[in-house]
Amino acid sequence: MTSTMDVDMDPLGNTCRIAQVLLPLPLPEAYDYAEPPGLELAIGDIVVAPLGPRTIVGVVSGFKPPAGSNRRLRPIIGLFDAPRLPPGALTFARWASDYAAGAPGAGLALALRGLGAPRPVLRPRFVRSRETASNLTPARLKVLEAAASPMTRAELARASGVSAGVIADMIRVGALVPAKAEDPPRETFDADHSPSTLNESQAAAAEAIGQMVAAGKFSVALLDGVTGSGKTEVYLEAAATALRLRPTSQVLVLLPEIALTEAAIRRFQDRFGAAPAQWHSGVASPRRRETWEAVAEGRARIVVGARSALFLPFVDLRLIIVDEEHDGSYKQDEGFVYHARDLAVARGKIERSPVVLASATPSLETLWNARSGRYRHLRLADRHGPAILPDVGLIDLRVSPPENGRWLSPPLVAAVQDTLDRGEQALLFLNRRGYAPLVICRSCGERMKAPDTDSWLVEHRYTRRLVCHLTGFSMPRPELCPACASRDSLVSVGPGVERVEEEARLLFPDARIAVFSSDTAPDARSARAMIEAMERGDYDIMVATQSAAKGHNFPKLTLVGVVDADVGLRGGDLRAAERTFQLLTQVAGRAGRADRPGRALIQTWSPDHAVMQAIASQDRDGFLTTELAEREVLGLPPFGRLAAVILSSHRPDVLEDFARAFAAAAPNAPDVTIFGPADAPLAVVRGRRRKRILVRAARSVDIQTFLHVWRSRRPPPNSVRIDVDVDPYSFL
Repeated sequence: MTSTMDVDMDPLGNTCRIAQVLLPLPLPEAYDYAEPPGLELAIGDIVVAPLGPRTIVGVVSGFKPPAGSNRRLRPIIGLFDAPRLPPGALTFARWASDYAAGAPGAGLALALRGLGAPRPVLRPRFVRSRETASNLTPARLKVLEAAASPMTRAELARASGVSAGVIADMIRVGALVPAKAEDPPRETFDADHSPSTLNESQAAAAEAIGQMVAAGKFSVALLDGVTGSGKTEVYLEAAATALRLRPTSQVLVLLPEIALTEAAIRRFQDRFGAAPAQWHSGVASPRRRETWEAVAEGRARIVVGARSALFLPFVDLRLIIVDEEHDGSYKQDEGFVYHARDLAVARGKIERSPVVLASATPSLETLWNARSGRYRHLRLADRHGPAILPDVGLIDLRVSPPENGRWLSPPLVAAVQDTLDRGEQALLFLNRRGYAPLVICRSCGERMKAPDTDSWLVEHRYTRRLVCHLTGFSMPRPELCPACASRDSLVSVGPGVERVEEEARLLFPDARIAVFSSDTAPDARSARAMIEAMERGDYDIMVATQSAAKGHNFPKLTLVGVVDADVGLRGGDLRAAERTFQLLTQVAGRAGRADRPGRALIQTWSPDHAVMQAIASQDRDGFLTTELAEREVLGLPPFGRLAAVILSSHRPDVLEDFARAFAAAAPNAPDVTIFGPADAPLAVVRGRRRKRILVRAARSVDIQTFLHVWRSRRPPPNSVRIDVDVDPYSFL
C-alpha cells in the first residue's frame, strides 16, 4: 500500500528500493517508503518514517523493486537508535496480530514498547593520558594515580581529594582523556553454580525437559505437579540445560503476578549466581529500554517477566517457561487482547524452541492437549521433602453460620485460635479487595456506582474512599446519599479483606495481623517485603486476596480459611467452576508446605456443589474429566472456539441500529453460531454503551478470517468502536 501522505518527490526518481514499513498503528497493512541512498536497510531495521505532519517509528518488514512509475514516495528519515528486530520477533508480532484478528501493527506496538524511554544518560569516564607533563602538583599526581582505570569526574575528585575545577583543568590541557567506550558486559550465568537436589520424579521430569531442549525443536510439555511438589526446581534445571547448550542461549520465564517476580529473581540468582533481567510494569522505563536492548543484543540470557515479555526481541530463544499457566492474569483484556499462554506456544513454534507449561491445576485447554498427545505430560504426584498435602474440610454455612454482622463461622474461629495457640500461622482468604464490595442507601436503595460506568464502587476504609476497580475512578465516601440526600444512610454490604481483618482483630486481639492485596502491596518490592515478613513469622494471621494464593512458601502456615468460597461461582462465566476449583486448590495448597501438617477449611453455602466436593475429596482429575465432558457436549473450548465482539458508543441510538445491522451482516458459514447482540453485563463503561455478540465455532473453523470478512462487510460509523476478543475469558 502506498502511504496516503506520499506528497514529497522521491529524490532518486524511483530508482531506489521501496521499503515496506510496518507501523505500530491500526492500519490495514505496511506502508511503502523510498529507501534513502546509502542507508542499505534490512528487514527488521527499526526506522523513523514520516506520516503526515509527524514522524513515527516502524519496522522494515519487506522490500519491493523500484516502481518504475510516477508514484512519488516519501523517503525514510533514518534508522532509529536501537538494535534490529530479530526475524523471530517480527514474525511473532505479525502472527500475534493475525491471531487476535487485529491490524498487522497491533502486535508490533507491544514489541516496540520498551523503546519508548530514552537511554539513561551515562556520565563520561576519563583515564590518564599517555603523555603527561613532569611538573605536576602533588594533587594532580594523585588524580593521575586514581585515573589508572576509567572514572567519572566526580569519582576522580572524590578518590584524589581535589576540587571539580582541578579535574576540569586537567581535562582541558589533555592530562585526562575520555575512556574508550566498552560494550556492556554480558551477564554471566553459571549453569553449575548451585544445582538443585531433586527427588526421583523431579529428576525424571528435568531430564525429559532437558532432552527437549537438547533436541533444538519445537515441543510443549505440561509440568503437572501438586502444590509444593517442586516444579520450580525442575524448570531451573531445564534452564541450566539450555544455558549449557551454547553460550548464546536465552530463556524466558513468564509469571502471572508481579508479586511473584522478586521471589523468582532470588531463586534464579541463588541457582545461577547472577540475577536475571526483569520485565513487567513495575520496572522503570529507562531500565526497560536497557533490558530490551540487552535482549536484542543477546546479553540478557534469562528474562523473568509478565505476559508482555513474550514480545521481547530474543535472538536465540531456547526455552520458554510459563509458570502457573492456568492463571487468568495471562489474559490481556484491554487494548491488544491476547492470552500469553497460547502465544507462548506460538512463539516457541516460530523460534523452534520447547515450551514448558507448569501448574498444579492445569487449564482444561492445556490438560486436553496433554491427554490427546499434543503435549508431553510430566507428573509430580507428591510434595517435595517431608511435606504432605493438607486436609481439606467444608464448613456448611447453613449449619454453622457466622454471628450476625460477622463473616467468620464458629468452626473457623475455633480453628484459627487453635492454630495460634500452637504458635503457627493462619491465612484467611477472600478474593475481594477493600472493605465492602457495595455501598447502598438504606433510605432509597441507591447503589453507589462509578459515574458513566455500571460498576459498583468498592469501599476502602484505609483511604476512606469509594473506588471503581474497573476504571480507577475514586471519590471520598459521602456523608449524604447522592440520590436522596439522606444523612448517614449509606451502609456497607458484604465483606472485603479489610472487613475480615477488622473482624479478626476483634476476635484475636493479641494476634499480629496483616492484609496482603494489591492495595497494601502495589509493587513487587512491597509484596516481597510482606512475603518475607510472613516467612520470618512476623505475622500470625494474614488476610489475603489471590495475591497470596500461589507461588509462596510460608513454613509456619498450617491453616487456610476460605471466607467465601462461592463468590467465583456467580455469574455466567463458562469457566467459573474451573477457575474456582483452581483458585481454591491453590490457596489451600499454601498450608503445611514444610514439616508441619496443614489443613484448609472452606466456608460455603453450597457444600454439595461439584466444585466443593472435588476440592474436599481432592479429586482433581475426576472434576476436570467431568468439566471436559460438559464442554464437549456444548462445543465449548477446548472442543470448539469462541470469540466475543464488543460494540460500544457514546450514542446509544446509533449503537442500537448498528448492532442489529452488524449482526445481520454476519457471513453464513457452516459450524458457526452467532449469539446476540445483547446488552453487556456491564452495559456502560466510561460513558460508552456496550453490546456483546458471542461467536461459537467448531475447531476446524478459521475464526480469524471469519471475523475479518464480517467486519469488512459492515464498517462501523465513526461513533462506534468494534473490539474483538478471540478466546474470551471475561464475559462482562
